[in-house]
Amino acid sequence: MSDFIYTYDGSFDGLLCCIFRSYEKKEIPENIMPEFDFEPTFFVPVFVETDKQKAQRVRDGIKRVMGKRAYMFALKGFYTCHPEKDMLILKFVRLGMKTGPEITSMLANDTVNTLFKAVRARSSESHNYKGFVRFSVYDDYMVSVIEPKNYVLPEIARHFCDRYPNETFLIYDKTHKAALVYGEGRCSIVEVEDFQAPGADVDELMFRDLWKTFYKTISIDERENPKCRMTHMPKRYWAHMTEMEPESPLLEG
Repeated sequence: MSDFIYTYDGSFDGLLCCIFRSYEKKEIPENIMPEFDFEPTFFVPVFVETDKQKAQRVRDGIKRVMGKRAYMFALKGFYTCHPEKDMLILKFVRLGMKTGPEITSMLANDTVNTLFKAVRARSSESHNYKGFVRFSVYDDYMVSVIEPKNYVLPEIARHFCDRYPNETFLIYDKTHKAALVYGEGRCSIVEVEDFQAPGADVDELMFRDLWKTFYKTISIDERENPKCRMTHMPKRYWAHMTEMEPESPLLEG
């Protein structure tokens, strides 16, 4: 067992540099974690600085030996919420450098299987958010707030940019302090430490109530099935869904 762990800046390039050091020093750390998540333990922390050239060498090596599919698999694994994703990716790369492109189909291996399940869970959550995102309009801007477990913004970006090509919108990821910003045909994901949506005006409140009224109108009380609804629309998504908010008194009467 190693008596040290790697810490890094939390970026994917930083993780690739951790993999570079593991090969360079011929060592395997007990764990890898972002510096901001590190808590004092019995293991000695070794901070690995991010070097773009080293990261590119690892990136090129993965694509050359393991294939582009394996590289994308590792990248998607990095965006998951699995608590041991960094160490899993190191083990995945070290194994893949020995086995080659077939690494992605070796689901009997514990490392590959665990990473595969984490990637699949992120993909499922990303798919859900393509249907569960609710926008509010403030002046000429569309704004939405989400709280995903995984980092899904890169996965859902293309869907919303293609769906609203002529709009200006922002999707704020409250969990990961990041925002997908789109306008004038340009899309970017930026870090946002805190975000507060402006107060809704009368028109916005009216449309929210109209949507709630539509949602209630198409439902059939006799066929109400809460368990089935939560299966198709898990409750953890409800916090930022318009139809699940309490009705405002705007349309009373």
